[in-house]
Amino acid sequence: MGKIRRAVFPAAGLGTRFLPATKAQPKEMLVLVDKPIIQYVVEEAVASGLENLVIVTGRGKNAIEDHFNVSFELERTLQDRGKEDLLSLVRAVSDMVHIAYVRQKEALGLGHAVLMARDLMQGEPFAVLLGDDIIDAEEPCIGQMMQIYEQYQGSVVAIMEVPREEVCRYGIIDGVPLAGSDGRVYQVKNMVEKPRIEDSPSNLAIIGRYILSPRIFEVLEKTGRGAGGEIQLTDGLRDLLAYEPIYAYRFRGKRYDAGEKLGFLKTTVEFALKNPEVGAEFRAYLKTLNLNEF
Repeated sequence: MGKIRRAVFPAAGLGTRFLPATKAQPKEMLVLVDKPIIQYVVEEAVASGLENLVIVTGRGKNAIEDHFNVSFELERTLQDRGKEDLLSLVRAVSDMVHIAYVRQKEALGLGHAVLMARDLMQGEPFAVLLGDDIIDAEEPCIGQMMQIYEQYQGSVVAIMEVPREEVCRYGIIDGVPLAGSDGRVYQVKNMVEKPRIEDSPSNLAIIGRYILSPRIFEVLEKTGRGAGGEIQLTDGLRDLLAYEPIYAYRFRGKRYDAGEKLGFLKTTVEFALKNPEVGAEFRAYLKTLNLNEF
C-alpha cells in the first residue's frame, strides 16, 4: 500500500461548544498554555516523519493559515528589537513543514471533510489527525500507528477503553484481538457510531487518529448521511470493511479531550504543570488554593 507520507487535519467545524469564544476565532486556535491546539497535533505529525500536511478549513478559519505562514512584519520587529529568542520561536512555526489548505464549503461531517482532501493524497495511504484529541506519549501516537500499518498493511484506527456509560459519545468497534500483540491490536469486525449502551459491541472507542487506505475516498462518496445528518467517517470505515481489513490499535499514551470545555480546562492544567517555564510556579500556586472557597 506504500509508505505513509501525507496527513489530513480536519479543521472546518464551527466550534459551537466554545461559543462565544469561537464566534470570531477558530476553535483550533484556542491556546493550551502557549500554543494553539492545532500546533500540538501538527507537531505530532512532524515528529512522526510525515512530510505533506493538508488542513481542511472552512469560513472564518484564516487565522490557522496565518499562524503557520511567515509573518514578515512580526519577524522584522522582533529582529530590530534584538529579541532573538522570540524570533526563533516564531520562525520555528512557519519553518516546521509544508502545509496545503483545502476549503470545506459546508460542515457536512468528518467523513466529508476527509473526502475534500482526496486530490492532494495522490492515491496514497494517509494519516488523519483530529485537533480535538491531544495525545501525550513518549512516542507520537500517529507514529505508533504507522508501525502497525507497516506490519499489517491495512487501515488502522486508534482506540481506547472508555466507561460503558460514555460509549454513546464515540464510534465503537467490535473486534478480535490479534495473537502476539499484547492485546493492543484488534482486527475490526464492525463499528458503530455513537451506539446506545445496550447496543454497544464493546467499550473500545475510536479516537482522533487514523491511518487510511486511499479506497476510503471511493467508499465515502457512496456513504449517506448518518448521525447528526452528517457523513460520518465511522460509517465510511464500516463500509470499507467489505473490501479490505481494518485494524484497531490501543495506543500507548494519554489522550486529552480538548474539544469540550471541561476537557479543555483539564488539559490546560496538566500541560501547564508539565511546562518547564511555568510549571513549578503554577504548581506552587495551585497548592495555595482553598477549593472550599469556590
